[in-house]
This record gives sequence, structure tokens and C-alpha cells, in this order.
Amino acid sequence: MPSTTISNLTCEYHINPLGIDVLQPRLSWQMQSEQRGMRQTAYQILVARSEDSLANGRTPLWDSGKVETDQSIHVPYQGPALASGQRVYWKVRVWNEAGQPAESPAAWWEMGLLDHNEWRADWIAPGWDEDVSQPQPAPLLRRDFTADGSLVAARIYATSLGLYELRLNGQRVGDAVLTPGWTSYHHRLQYQTYDVTDLIVAGDNALGAVLGDGWYRGYMGFTGGRNLYGDRLALLLQLHLTYGDGRVQIITSDEQWRATRGPIQMSDIYMGESYDARQEKPGWDQAGYDDSDWDGMRQLDHSKEIVVAQVGPFICRQEALRPLHILHSPKGETILDFGQNMVGWVKMRVRGPAGTTITLRHAEVLDQEGNLYTENLRRAKQITRYTLKGLADTDEVFEPHFTFQGFQYVAVEGFPGEPTADNFIGIVLHSDMPTTGTFECSHPLINQLQHNIVWGQKGNFVDVPTDCPQRDERLGWTGDTQVFIRTACFNMNAASFFTKWLRDLSADQLANGSVPFVVPDVIAKTGPGELSTGRGAGAAAWGDAAVICPWTIYLCYGDTRLLAEQYESMAGWVNFMHSQADDDTIWRKGFQFGDWLDYRGQDGRLPAPVTNNELIATAFFAYSTDLLAKAAQVLGKTSAAECYADLANKVKAAFNHEFVTPGGRVGPNTQTAYVLALHFDLLPEPLRHLVAARLAEEIRKANYHLTTGFVGTPYLCHVLSRYGQLDVAYALLNQEEYPSWLYPVKQGATTIWERWDGIKPDGRFQEAGMNSFNHYAYGAIGDWLYQVVAGIEIDPEAPGYKRILIQPQPGGGLTYAKAGFDSLYGRVESNWKLDNNLFQLDVTIPPNSEAVVRLPTPAIEAISEQGQPVDQVTGISEIWQDGETTVLCIGSGHYRFAVKGWQNATFK
Repeated sequence: MPSTTISNLTCEYHINPLGIDVLQPRLSWQMQSEQRGMRQTAYQILVARSEDSLANGRTPLWDSGKVETDQSIHVPYQGPALASGQRVYWKVRVWNEAGQPAESPAAWWEMGLLDHNEWRADWIAPGWDEDVSQPQPAPLLRRDFTADGSLVAARIYATSLGLYELRLNGQRVGDAVLTPGWTSYHHRLQYQTYDVTDLIVAGDNALGAVLGDGWYRGYMGFTGGRNLYGDRLALLLQLHLTYGDGRVQIITSDEQWRATRGPIQMSDIYMGESYDARQEKPGWDQAGYDDSDWDGMRQLDHSKEIVVAQVGPFICRQEALRPLHILHSPKGETILDFGQNMVGWVKMRVRGPAGTTITLRHAEVLDQEGNLYTENLRRAKQITRYTLKGLADTDEVFEPHFTFQGFQYVAVEGFPGEPTADNFIGIVLHSDMPTTGTFECSHPLINQLQHNIVWGQKGNFVDVPTDCPQRDERLGWTGDTQVFIRTACFNMNAASFFTKWLRDLSADQLANGSVPFVVPDVIAKTGPGELSTGRGAGAAAWGDAAVICPWTIYLCYGDTRLLAEQYESMAGWVNFMHSQADDDTIWRKGFQFGDWLDYRGQDGRLPAPVTNNELIATAFFAYSTDLLAKAAQVLGKTSAAECYADLANKVKAAFNHEFVTPGGRVGPNTQTAYVLALHFDLLPEPLRHLVAARLAEEIRKANYHLTTGFVGTPYLCHVLSRYGQLDVAYALLNQEEYPSWLYPVKQGATTIWERWDGIKPDGRFQEAGMNSFNHYAYGAIGDWLYQVVAGIEIDPEAPGYKRILIQPQPGGGLTYAKAGFDSLYGRVESNWKLDNNLFQLDVTIPPNSEAVVRLPTPAIEAISEQGQPVDQVTGISEIWQDGETTVLCIGSGHYRFAVKGWQNATFK
């Protein structure tokens, strides 16, 4: 197989992961070949203890043997049990249909600490007492140790109560920030593993750590509370030094460490950070530093049983943006404009007298007069302060440590001299997820919409899928997450990100199956370690994240293990809904968000639709029950699948009896009522097109404006295009007046807004208490852009893009659209353009996948592929007509189809 290569070897979605605790990690790989129809027919995985053993084929730890299958993703390791800290090397040999083999290069994975009893370290905290009712200076922790000269490997395993940064011999350890991230801290606390072999020197060494309040002890939630998880910062750390003779020396967090207050005077997720460079301790993180006047440590009694290995990606610095403009406001403010609503912090270079304090105030927008607008931040301050130490001939460089801001504009106060753009860099932070999806079309405003969708995801995927990144909230709202997850999984490889978050959802789920509004659940917390029961949980569409999210990960990545892990959580939520429903079907009880932030016609131009809560709740009850039945079937739980399918059908029948008239009116005649009934397949088949026509008519009456909120908006265009109303869907997409997707774009938005009219046409703002300008929920339209406009869909019968549906539906005046997606099998592309009456479609399908392509003509003779009749083309296995379309089954490869005589046909 000389034209085929094997590459992109991953283990648990990561390339060469360090410090995992999955006992049977799953291995995946990709084939690359220019040959059409390339498919794997068998694999052989070899795992060895060393790279040399793997290369020489000697004494493999595990040899899978030749396995006759086309499976190339999520193949579980089935060799001998691995030990903590063990690194193994692996490669895969693959055979194609002709029996020709190809072999991959080597890859590796390394285990972390697999048993909580292996933590020899103590939880240590500074020995002094603190006023924890307000932010305190960040403590510095340090200790010296001696290393042998024959070192071959060094690993640090570390976590903290609060946030931490590590230092070793004057160098920062790792490039992750805001570690250990945010989890359901009372149930799950992640540790991180670092390879520090190159930082250790023979002889004397020094370890250092800086601790910050973070999500653990800082202000959290919108009630002004602090210390929601605890009131003491602490470190848990082990350094394992492995020598050439097999000895292992372990340095731990213990009573030998010393502590003092450092230059960070305060740090807080919401409030910002204050740093006094005059309080720095030069050399504190290097060997031989005199710490005799530092304080001792106290041992903290805290569980180690909840400590687990890092699952999702690290939060890292991703991009650096220079200010585009320096503005001067009517109030006299000097304001940096970065040209992009971003999330992160500002890195500053400055020179000036000692004691000079520079203040940076962050905001998303300017008001009508051009002043910094911060009212929508509520209690969050978002202020960075830096006090210079005063170096005469050297610039001082500062960036924050334990905070982040959501901003486009930064007001600068106290800067010595006239600030320039060269003095500042905006550092973009988010979880380190590879970009996987791209979309572009002929409409520049829609391209900006896609840009805004991606940047909304960047800004709100900082370890947790948050609603917003700027005000005193920044919480993992479950409803927002479930409406956006499909879009998110196209734009980035978010599988491990959501795996981590769903484990927190399960951990915070109530015993009765109810799901919190936010995960991690801080709404339920009333103080350190105190939990109330049922507060902030149990709402339809929000709790349904427990079902919709794992099902979506299964569809996008073919991940049955996550589906199995989350199955009890999924069933728990459905059983909770069942317990709340009258006659086991209609859900009327309890608090509901409804169609959150739907457009209520405040300006008098549009009707004031309100979709009743019991309709929404019952619709989601039916939908999640149906998805649970499908998940049970996938997992081989046949009896449960039948039981939940019967329940779903019962709820659907009750929905129709309660909310649907024989003439096709659904509930209060709102767009959302029609959308949910159609998208969730709640209606009898003969009624569906009639209901879709009613929906389209309601949209026309509203002059092609949507009136949906968080619940109805994600599915609106999907329903219209599915039921023959493609022109109405495109009219909504192209609408530029509010409420619409393009109205914020016309207003200069660079991210998705929380409100359809966050800034009104006359320049006034929506109500400041709930007016985020970086709120990804309405960005769920991206899924429709990728699936329908560009035409890349998943076949649910072959998830993970094993079989791809390529069926773009041109319209809306677009002359071209193209999308690409890096699936677990490789690159998928769909690129169409219109040229008079010629429709051209370029398609790329990765090896070991296949596709079903739908072209807009019933005339097979009108279709060619690179000038050849399609019935004579290599790689096409089947051709048939389906109504006004022609359907082709194709194997992997690159194809260029042309359809002559195209007359704006739409797909059925």
C-alpha cells in the first residue's frame, strides 16, 4: 500500500497524553491516501514498554494480532494492566481491501497516579490565619531539594484548593493557566502531570508554587458570595525523580515547605488582579534562597479520594492581539480598542517610577458617547492594577495570573507617559481544543456571523461551557450548553472537554435525578461545604443536557463509552421528568425557564408570543425519553430501550391530545411551539407538513423575523428546511433588522449577543442586568450553516462521520458555500458554487469513511464528475433517483460533480 500512510495516532482524543487514569485507554488513527474508496479491512496494534522494543518488535507488552475489522477509532487497549507512571509506546499496522499493509510511526501514552493511596503528599496551607471574607494576597510556597546526577525522568503530579502556578529552578512549569481548572470540587478535583526532566539539575534544586482564590474561594455566582467550596487555599504535590539505576525519589508537599505573601495583592475571577512589583521576592524559586523569615505550613485535612487525572484540555494562551486603535473618550479616558470581543487578559510593557500604579478597566462595548460601558458587568469589576518597582533602564512586563476578563475595550489610567499600541497585547485564553471546522459563503455578513459564533465559543469554553465571560456569572448553564453543543463539536474537537463537564454534571445531579441549572453547581451552595437540596435544579431544556449532550458526543465522535458512562445520569433525568408529569405524560409542576429570552415584541411591531411552560416541558420530556431509548439500543439494553420507547410514544400521544388541534395549530401558535413539535417528531406524519406551513406563515406575518428564544432558536431553520420551507429559512438567515442573527453583525458585533437587541437601533442598551455581548446560545444557527447550507451531515446509523451525508441546499441568494471538518477519520469537505445554470460540488471524504451525496436533479445524464458520466466513475458504488434528486454512494477521495441545467431546485 505505497500510496497509503497511517498518522494522527491519538489516545483518549489526545496525541501522546501524559498522566491519564483510564485503565483501558482507547486508541484511534487515520489513513491518508489519494486513492478513491480506500478502506481498512484489518488492524494490528503493538504496544511495548520502550520505543526501542516497539521498533525492533521484541517482547511486545500487547499484540492485538490481526483483527479483521474496519474499526479505526476508539479501539480499547486490552493488554496487561499498566502501573502508575508507566509510559508505553504503540503503533498500528493496517491492511486495505487489497490486503496491502501500512504501518504508522510510534506514539505513546503515560499513566498518571491510578490509586489515591499513592498520594504520599499532604495537603499543605500557609500557617497564618486570614480574613477570608475578602481577597487576600496570593501566597508563595517553596522548598529546596537535592537530585542525583543520574536522573532519567522527572514528573510532577499537582493540584490545589484554589488555583496554582508552579515554578522549578526559576522557570515556570508547563504552559497551562488557571490550573487545576473548575470541577465539582467536592466530588472531583483534577490533578495535572508535568514532565520536568529538563528542568532538574544535579545537586540543589528549588520548587515553588503560587496559589490563587479562583473558583474555589473567590467570588462566585450572582449573589456576591465567596468561599463556596472552602476558605483555605492548599497545595497537593508529588515530584517523582526516576534514576538510571531504577531508584525513585519522591518529593512531596509536606512540613518542609515554607510560605510568605507575594506580590499578587488580590486575584479574583470576577474582580481582577492587583500586583505590586515592589513586593517581589527575587530568586525565591531558585535553590539557596534564604526563606528563614518565611512562615511554616499547616497540614489540611482534605480528601485525596476525590483527586482524579486531568480529563479535558488545559486552558492555555491561544492568540495575541494588538490594539487596533487608542481612543480618547468624552470623559477623558484613554481606551484601547482591540477590535475583537475576547476573553483573556492584557499583557503590558511599561517603564516608570517605583510606586506608579497603572489601572486597566475592561469592557465589551462603549456607550453612545464613546465612554467605557461597564454597567452590564453587575458586581464584577474586571480591573487589573499593576504597581511598578521602578527599573531605571529596563521595561517591566506584567500579565495577570488567576483571573480573566471579557472585553474589547480597556481604559488605561496612571500610565507613565503616553501609552502606545506596542505597550499592550491582548492574550486570548480558552481550553486548548483543536480547531476542526470551517465555513465560508458568498455573503460577508454570514461569514462575520460564523466568525462571531467561533469567538463566542472561544470566550466561553474556559474549562467549563459558560453562558458569558464578563459579568458576575460565568457559569456552566446546562440549557445554553445543550443548545450549542452540536455547533461546538463542529468548530472544535470538544469531545474530552464535554467528557470532563458531563462527569461533573453526573456528580452534581441530585439523588432523584434532577439536574442543576448550572454545572458545576454553585447555585445550590449557601456557604462553605453547605448544600441545599433541589435549589436551582429540575427545569426542562436545562436538565435535558444530561441526555442531549452525551447523545451528541456519540453522534459526532462515535463515543459509546461516554454514552455508557452517562447512561445512569441520562436515565435519572428522564425518570425525574416522569415523576413530575401528570398521568405520566404532561409536565406541569415546578419552576421552568420556558423559551428563555424569546422576543416578546417590545417595540410593538411584532406579536407578543409566549410559549407555555408545560408545552415546552412535555416536548423535552418526550424528546429526551426518545433519545434515551436510542442510547439504550446502542448499548444493547434492549429491554430498557423498549420501555423508554413506549414511554416516549405515550408522551407524544398526550402532547398531541393536550396541545395540538386537528387543523395543525400547536399550543399558543408560537414559532417555538411549532418548532419543538416538528423537530422532536412529536406529531403524526400526516400533520407535519401542515404544521410546518403554519410555522412558515407565522414567520411571514412577522415580516421574516424570528420570535424564538434559547429553546426554539437552535431548531428553527432545521425544521423549515426539513419540511420544504427552505426559502423561509434563508429569509430568516438573511434578515438584517432585529430580531435576527445579522442585526448584531450590522451593529458591529464580533461575538454572539445574549439579547437579540443588546444594542437597540437608536444606540440605547438593553437592560443592564442581563445584557452580555458574548453569549454563545444563539450561535447554534451554526449547526444549520454546516449541515444544510454547506451540506455536511452525520448519518446517525454510522456515527462519528463513518458515513457522511453530503446534501447542501443552496438558496438565499448565495452563489457559493464551503465547509471543512476534521473528523476522527480525516478531512471532510463540501464546497459548492453556482455559475448560471451550472451547479458544481467539490467533495472530500477521508479514507475508511463513505458518503451519500444528494444532487439537485432527477436526471442522471445531467451529472458529471470531472467531465465523466457518473455511472462510469471510479469510487461511486450506487446511483439512484429520489424524487427531484439523484443520490450517489461514494467511497473516500476527492470528487468534483457538476449538474447542468440547475434551476434553484431544493432537496427533499
